[in-house]
Amino acid sequence: MARFERRSSDTDPGFTTASLPDIVFMLLIFFMVSTVLREQDIKVRTELPQAEALTKIDQKRLISKIHIGPLKKGENEGETAIQIEDALIENRKAIRNIMYNKIQEQPKLIASLKVDVGSEMDVVNEVQQELRQAGALRINYSSNRENPPQ
Repeated sequence: MARFERRSSDTDPGFTTASLPDIVFMLLIFFMVSTVLREQDIKVRTELPQAEALTKIDQKRLISKIHIGPLKKGENEGETAIQIEDALIENRKAIRNIMYNKIQEQPKLIASLKVDVGSEMDVVNEVQQELRQAGALRINYSSNRENPPQ
């Protein structure tokens, strides 16, 4: 009868690299799916005011962001400006038309005002009046928590 001898080898079998491209591809797909890119280029500087009682809005699709504050760059740097989504608004009367069209597309739209602490209230009041005339009656004021939980 033949005997089988066990051979001992000095080399350790390394891990196979055949499935490595599959793993790299899966990681690539994972990060492509899970990464959220910023959709807006914010041209207005906003230092949000402090508040105690805050509620978070979960439905991000229903929010239209309106930034009010000093311009970051350009020839009018530091001048109070209004930005809706990605566009700077030159004529404040245009706010009514823009928001009216947005409300026609999404009736439950929430106008989220991100107002800089140093902004003038007459600008904020004028924006509120334009929103009212456009029919945007759901308005949210963004702020930071006054005393963060510890």
